[in-house]
Amino acid sequence: MNTEHLKERAAAISFRQLRLFESVGRLSSVRRGSDECNLSQPAVTQALGKLEAQLGEQLLERRTSGSYLTPVGRVFHLRVQRCFSQMESAVMELGACSGAHAAAAIVNRISRPQVRCFLAIIDHGTFPKAAKALGLTQTSLQRAARDLEAHLRTTIYFRSAAGVMVSPEGAEFGRKLRLATQEIEWGIREIAMAHGAESSRIVIGALPFGGTVLLADVLDGFLQAHPSADVRIVTEGAAEMLKRLRSGDVDLTVGIVQETTGDDLRNERLAVTPYRVVCRPNHPLTRKANITLENLAGYDWVVGAEGSSRRACFDALFSGRAKPKAPIATSSLPIIRHLLADKDRLTMMTTYELVHDSGGLVPLPFGPIKPSPSIGVTMRAGWLPTALHNDFLALLRLRVAQSASDATRSAGSRAA
Repeated sequence: MNTEHLKERAAAISFRQLRLFESVGRLSSVRRGSDECNLSQPAVTQALGKLEAQLGEQLLERRTSGSYLTPVGRVFHLRVQRCFSQMESAVMELGACSGAHAAAAIVNRISRPQVRCFLAIIDHGTFPKAAKALGLTQTSLQRAARDLEAHLRTTIYFRSAAGVMVSPEGAEFGRKLRLATQEIEWGIREIAMAHGAESSRIVIGALPFGGTVLLADVLDGFLQAHPSADVRIVTEGAAEMLKRLRSGDVDLTVGIVQETTGDDLRNERLAVTPYRVVCRPNHPLTRKANITLENLAGYDWVVGAEGSSRRACFDALFSGRAKPKAPIATSSLPIIRHLLADKDRLTMMTTYELVHDSGGLVPLPFGPIKPSPSIGVTMRAGWLPTALHNDFLALLRLRVAQSASDATRSAGSRAA
């Protein structure tokens, strides 16, 4: 099941069907669910039957005492509840209402087509482009867009020289809606995985330095355990990667943990991996027993990009004094190795990178360098991993622990 097909299957399920399923599953009764949703029992039964047919799965077990969630139904029900809970939180954070009850009432009036049109406007920038992408008339798209705004009773558009645009507040609301509806896609994936139909896709963001090294160390073992997994690796700078994580374009990021602001992301630090000053073998400084900052300042450096933890450590190391020449800033370890291979340049590498380095670079007896970064994983706060994600995270934690042990033994042998 490719991603586009998955999105189409999820989009074909109406919010009305999902609300009815959530209610009946929570109350374990079609009768009580129909009363709560103000629909007849036959209408509820028909909608739930259609939902099960779309998913190809029995979600509810009908008994004389009520309707109860099947094991697969419980998995999907949790995703549906998370979808609506996130939508309600998004409505409240937009300022459309002040309480959970009012937010739930607003969400109950929002339809799947309204959300689909709104997200298309965000993605394509203008109403005409969004209408063309969806194959709708501009009139139909405008009606859906305005109906959504009317339900929210909050302005989410503004008029500019280029036409009607989504406001910054509206764009943030759209980001949260996208993450909420993504729960339904994950639910469909988990249903398929429960029957061995697929191992599903996992999208991993590899942060500059550390991230690619860590992934290379983990992926072979992960693919041996999940040979049909569809693993996609995204590599970007730290700022862009965190943006992709927040928007749901990547599931998690690995590498040197970045300090984040806000409560929408959480870091799991797996191991402290201090920076070391490194150089080529036979560099003049390798013959010195006591290396000073003045010695380090006498050579050109290759530094990390602005905003990276590596650059921050370099700036902190030479704080209050003249910095050495650092004409090159890069996040590519292969480029760094090439630049240091036959020149007297210096750079910083973490102890984790040094354990896995095959480029022959050596650490100098200088340090400690503060602050010491950590290697780990960053995820969205409140994110619910699938079984596939949990297997990847378990292997990641194991590999980092093993590498930390290797680094400790290596440091001990060098000291001896």
